[in-house]
Amino acid sequence: MFDIRRYIPDIADEWNQFVARSKNGTFLFDRRYMDYHQDRFADHSIAFYLNGHIYAILPAHLKGQTLYSHQGLTYGGLVMDERCTGGRICQLFKELNTFLYQQRIEKVVYKAIPSIYHVIPSEEDLYALSVCCKARLVSRDLSSTIDLDHPVKFPESRKAGIRKAKAHGLTIRESDDVGTFWEILHANLAERYGVAPVHTKEEIQLLHSRFPENIKLYMAFDHKEPLGGAILYMTKQVAHVQYISANRQGKEWGAIDLLFDELLHRPNEGIRYFDFGKSTTHDHTQLNLQLLFQKEGFGGRGLCYDTYEWNTNDILT
Repeated sequence: MFDIRRYIPDIADEWNQFVARSKNGTFLFDRRYMDYHQDRFADHSIAFYLNGHIYAILPAHLKGQTLYSHQGLTYGGLVMDERCTGGRICQLFKELNTFLYQQRIEKVVYKAIPSIYHVIPSEEDLYALSVCCKARLVSRDLSSTIDLDHPVKFPESRKAGIRKAKAHGLTIRESDDVGTFWEILHANLAERYGVAPVHTKEEIQLLHSRFPENIKLYMAFDHKEPLGGAILYMTKQVAHVQYISANRQGKEWGAIDLLFDELLHRPNEGIRYFDFGKSTTHDHTQLNLQLLFQKEGFGGRGLCYDTYEWNTNDILT
């Protein structure tokens, strides 16, 4: 039924147009975003054509004999539009398994797209994973998310921080000064955790220039002096916090408390969810309780980011 093709740069515009109209895709699947780190991954993304048009896409890369939902992205399952039906998605995965098996790809590691990113219900892939692929849930990360239609009240500790920030006259505004924020972030991560940000300053500046409406920086200021901020990834209905950081003065004066109080209460057309991101370790098994406490203090509650795995020869042999 499906014409299954490896992604090639010649179809970049067609790919990007499909992502833009999809029911569960975000700008992270746009090739202008995906390809910024193409030197680190052997891209093996797949497009599924039906009657000459893209029906679905699978952002992916290959490592050895394993196909991964792109590890350079937070999530990366099957991207579909509203034409996709349960029966056809089941058929798609059956044909995908044959396609991969013939290429001697032995295993698939699949990161599902969390439901908050679905503009309309989009879990046909999860059913197909279970029934057609006999996939196993192999890891589950915990994120903290606010449904802005049903917010949780701030505890007194957060309210005290907001009062302190206002007493010091701090202000919140959007900024393009990614470089200054990166200095604060880099110093903070190095001091507290001995790590560096996932992106380099140059990478995030490049992505910000390519997606100015999707990647936004908000900062807290003492007059003109920046004390901290957050980079948000804005998708169709989710504001995802990619990075948060404040310097020592900002922490003492409640800069981040004031920042999120304003961000959560300012109108953002179409945005329903505010996602603070994962609080689990790289092996998915341990919670960073200090980080989780901060996110839950703003009203974030549990949302799972799930990863599945299956062997192609289990299905076809």
